[in-house]
Amino acid sequence: MKIIAITQARIGSTRLPEKIIKTIQGKSLLEIHLQRILKSKLITKLKVASTTEPDVFKIEEICKPLGIEVHKGSINNVLERFYATALPESPDWVVRLTSDCPLIDATVIDRIIQYAIDRDLDYVSNTLDPTYPDGLDAEVFKFSVLEKAVNEAKMTSELEHVTPYIWKNSTYKGGNLFTSDCVKNEPDYSSIRLTVDTAEDFGVIERLITLLGPDKPWMDYVNALQQHPEIQLLNEHHSRNEGYTKSINQDKTA
Repeated sequence: MKIIAITQARIGSTRLPEKIIKTIQGKSLLEIHLQRILKSKLITKLKVASTTEPDVFKIEEICKPLGIEVHKGSINNVLERFYATALPESPDWVVRLTSDCPLIDATVIDRIIQYAIDRDLDYVSNTLDPTYPDGLDAEVFKFSVLEKAVNEAKMTSELEHVTPYIWKNSTYKGGNLFTSDCVKNEPDYSSIRLTVDTAEDFGVIERLITLLGPDKPWMDYVNALQQHPEIQLLNEHHSRNEGYTKSINQDKTA
């Protein structure tokens, strides 16, 4: 069984330019992110879906020593770029990750993969009804489902965010095209923010890594935030999925 993980990474970003190549203790956020994914016991191969932006070589320079391939594709049609990254591998399953989650945890990824395989579901994530911190997001789906999405998705939000066509038409959301479920954590930590979208977010991750290093289990970082509420205060005013909300407000047929 072939399980390919693809993480989206680009140099350009609206609110915090070049955020993934910012460094903490000598390591870029992208390197930390990739090294944490590589701890997965179930993923067969990890690739990066990037763009044709001029400075993409900065991403390639980080990926090459780790033996990770970089596919360069469309800036705006991320669904097509994601599919083109997966296509040469002919995988059974695809794991979607995003590089704005530097503290993504391989144990969480593997839990979602195993859940999808055991139940033979088309799509499983921990985001349909989030209970994990923002920044531990992972989606797992069959390659055949990705093929259907790339052929049928029409809205700009569906092309930009890769999976909305899938999960909107899935059983968990009342649809009938794809079977789906959500992996949940108890207790609910969805109010905690470990993603990097703004300078305040980077400040939180920088302080956590300075305290604990870049390779601790995700709960260690959550516990640190609870022990240091002054750190959590830095970015708690940001809401989850601000980028997707903006896309929906500007949505149109592509």
